[in-house]
Amino acid sequence: MQTDIDPRSLIGRKAFDRDGNKIGTVDEVYLDDATGVPEWAAVRTGLFSRDAFVPLEPSEIVDNALHVPFERSLIKDAPDFGVGRHLSPEQELQLYHHYGLDLAAPPPAPASGDRSFGRVAGQED
Repeated sequence: MQTDIDPRSLIGRKAFDRDGNKIGTVDEVYLDDATGVPEWAAVRTGLFSRDAFVPLEPSEIVDNALHVPFERSLIKDAPDFGVGRHLSPEQELQLYHHYGLDLAAPPPAPASGDRSFGRVAGQED
């Protein structure tokens, strides 16, 4: 997704699944703790329903709406953590697994063999 978009501008946008079915409306946007980049959106799936968390990467903004490349049923079955509070690393991991998304791959080793760079947050050795 576009990383330069203001996360507040996502709130209130309609959200659609990969087949163009309406999922609901974006209620909240969650930023990555380390980078501040928008990472998850909570989408209100109906008047009396709960919010479903959807990944903003690989989602896209098309025609002023959020298009999420997953089936509606998968989105509605996403783990329910409630909204308005911080997502823990464990909860984020559950969401990544639910959507079948890989966590960021480690950066390739420099060709010169210089390993004086730090680890990427969240990576395990």
